[in-house]
Amino acid sequence: MSTQRPRRAVVTGIGVIAPNGLRADAYWKSVREGVGVLDRITREGCGDLPLKVAGEVRGFDASALIEARFLVQTDRFSHYAMAAAQLAVDDAGLGHDDPEEPFSIGVVTAAGSGGGEFGQRELQKLWGQGSKFVGPYQSIAWFYAASTGQISIRSGFKGPCGVVASDEAGGLDGIAHAARAVRRGTGAVIVGAAEAPLAPYSMVCQLGYPELSTVEDPDRAYRPFTAGATGFVPAEGGGMLVVEDETRARDRGAVVRAVVAGHGATFTGASRWAESREGLARAIRVALDEARCAPEEVDVVFADALGVPDADRAEALAIADALGPHAARVPVTAPKTGIGRAYCGAPVLDTAAAVFAMEHGVVPPTPNVFDICHDLDLVMSRARPAELRTALVLSRGLMGSNAALVVRRGDDSAR
Repeated sequence: MSTQRPRRAVVTGIGVIAPNGLRADAYWKSVREGVGVLDRITREGCGDLPLKVAGEVRGFDASALIEARFLVQTDRFSHYAMAAAQLAVDDAGLGHDDPEEPFSIGVVTAAGSGGGEFGQRELQKLWGQGSKFVGPYQSIAWFYAASTGQISIRSGFKGPCGVVASDEAGGLDGIAHAARAVRRGTGAVIVGAAEAPLAPYSMVCQLGYPELSTVEDPDRAYRPFTAGATGFVPAEGGGMLVVEDETRARDRGAVVRAVVAGHGATFTGASRWAESREGLARAIRVALDEARCAPEEVDVVFADALGVPDADRAEALAIADALGPHAARVPVTAPKTGIGRAYCGAPVLDTAAAVFAMEHGVVPPTPNVFDICHDLDLVMSRARPAELRTALVLSRGLMGSNAALVVRRGDDSAR
C-alpha cells in the first residue's frame, strides 16, 4: 500500500491589477489601511449614464507591460489579466528551465462579460463604415475565454486550460478548479479573473441589474450591511494566483503562501436573495467539510457584501447557520467596499487579501461602513490585529451562484 502523502494545492504567487494598486503589495497596503478609491467614472462616453460611481483602474499602461502584437488582439479585460498573470508568475518564481514544464502548467480564468469595449468599437465600425472595416480579432477579443487563451499563448503554458462561467462566484470556482487539477497531477495552474466593465455598452447592460447602485456620492454609493445600503458599484481589474503542488513548490524553493483547503458551490437563482441564505450556508458547510475544518477554526470571513438589504441579511444569516455560535465571534470584513465589485475578479482579490491577512496577522477594515444593522462582528474603520490561520472567502453572483473557499496559512503544515 502506498504511503505517499496526497497532493496539496498551495498558493505560491499573487498578481493584482486593481483600482487601489497595480501590484499585489500596493493593493494590500491600501486594503490594510482601509483606503477607499471609489470615484466618479471618467471613461469616454459614460458621462450621461445613470451609473456615476465605480472603481476605475488608473495609471495602467498596457503598452508598457504587454507586447504590441497581443494588445491589438485583446480587450482591456485581457490586458488586466495578462499583466496580473505575469506578476503572479514572477512572484512565484516560475521559470522555463525544464523543457517539460510548459506542459505541466495550465491556465484557468473566470469572466463575467468578456471584452465589451473591444466589441463595441468593432460594432461601431460595422454599422458606421461597413464590414470591411471590422478587424479580424473581433471574433475572439470579446469572448469570455480570451484571457485564458492569451495568457497561455503569451507565456507558453501548454498544460490543461479552462474557463469558468459561473457568475461572479466563478472567481472562487476557478481557484477550486485549479486546485483540483493540481491534486490530479498538474504541476501548477495560473488562475484568477479580471474584468473591464466600464465602457458605454457594458455599462448599459449592467443598468439592467436591480442591485446596481446609482448613488452619486462615492462615500455612500456602496455601503453593505447598513440601513442605508443601496446596492453595489462595479469595479475594473482583478487578480491572478499561481496554484501548484506543494511538494513541487518546496522542491524548487518557492514560498508556500497559503493552502487551498476546501471549496463549496451551490445555485439558488437570479436575485432570489432570501434563498441565497440556504445556498450560501450549504456552500460554506461543503467547503469546511472538504477542508476538514471545524466552524470554530475559521479565524476571519471575507464577506460577499452585495449591499442589497435582502442579500446582506441572507449572508449574515448564512454565516450564522454554517458557523453556529462561532459566527458571533469571528471577525468579518469586506475590503471591496473601498474599490467596488470587480465581478469575477472580486473574490480573487478577496482571496489575495486573505492570504496577506494571514501572513501579516491583521484583519483589514471595511471602508465607508460605520453603522451595521446585522449581527456580525464587522471590522470597520481600522485594521484589527489577530492570529489568523484559516480564512473563509464568500461570493455570490447576480444570476444565482454561491461559492465558499477555505484557505489555510502557508506555514500551517500540520493541517
